[in-house]
Amino acid sequence: MDVTTLLLLVGGLVVLSVGAEALVRGAASLAVARGVSPLVVGLTIVAFGTSAPELTVSVAAALEGKTDVAYGNVVGSNIFNVLLILGVCAVLAPLVVARQLVRVDVPIMVGVTLLAWAFGADGRVGPIEGALLTIGLAGYLLLQLRIARRGNGGIDVEEAHGPKSLPLQLLFIGAGLGLLVLGSGWFVDGAVRVARALGVSDLVVGLTIVAAGTSAPEVATSIVATLRGQRDIAVGNVVGSNVFNLLGVLGVSSVLAPGGVAVPDAALAFDTPFMAAVAVACLPIFFTEHRIARWEGWLFLVAYAAYTTYLVLAATRHDALHGFSWVAFEFIAPLVGATLVVLAIRAWRAGRRAAAGPAHPPTPPPA
Repeated sequence: MDVTTLLLLVGGLVVLSVGAEALVRGAASLAVARGVSPLVVGLTIVAFGTSAPELTVSVAAALEGKTDVAYGNVVGSNIFNVLLILGVCAVLAPLVVARQLVRVDVPIMVGVTLLAWAFGADGRVGPIEGALLTIGLAGYLLLQLRIARRGNGGIDVEEAHGPKSLPLQLLFIGAGLGLLVLGSGWFVDGAVRVARALGVSDLVVGLTIVAAGTSAPEVATSIVATLRGQRDIAVGNVVGSNVFNLLGVLGVSSVLAPGGVAVPDAALAFDTPFMAAVAVACLPIFFTEHRIARWEGWLFLVAYAAYTTYLVLAATRHDALHGFSWVAFEFIAPLVGATLVVLAIRAWRAGRRAAAGPAHPPTPPPA
């Protein structure tokens, strides 16, 4: 790797991270000062702000005709967000899942994941399909605004870690967007140079290097939120980012790219179904006592390590690919699937017990 490529990658990543931080601080302060709940802030302002790198990178790649990078970035980021970010956060501290996430946002995330998969089933997400996804994002925002109007969740304006005055908030937002645009161009150029030097396909680079790099703001935000006890923001950031990636990033990229965004056969055969499986897996885990336990966090991390290892072995055509594939698909996948089934049954039984109420009503006090 030459010096120029390294500078593009590192410089682009640094500028992306600084820009996302400025955008999130400015936007979150603006929202919190107006009495929006932490969960809604995490699902919208923080999630969309930290997903801005994905948007700028995918749109830049799509306009340059590198649609494999654009699509791989969306799919890889969504897998990375759930398995690695939620996994790390849950290992650090068990995450409490708000009722709104379980009833509204996670089902929406699963639904839009399946919708995006259906749109790309013919090998391309066209401009019309991209426009429908973008309209869906507007609908999701309107839903969150409606929820936000129900109350502020007891927020104190002093909880906003950012600029307090309106001019400074707008300055942070504008500067953050500008840095994101600049950093995205550098990072895409560096990633493509790496792909060409290593002989790795643009899809694999998008699924790994670009996805992890553009998800760096989500990593930092969710981990800091977890350590500070703002776990609604940590989980909401991941769920909201995934919804934004599919509806906003993939939608806008498909509208702007000539002919839409092509879906590589490899992604259609493996990575997209895996992304859908990861989204569906959130349902039984999130429903179980409305929390993500530490052992479930470790389960996410093991699944992501297995996925990344498979991608690297397949890209390099390593001799260990056959043996690893056998272990992954014949042992790890059935074990994870059985665990999720058990969790789903436990959540269903717990829901039935809660709906039925106590088996023996309390005895009334004597007259």
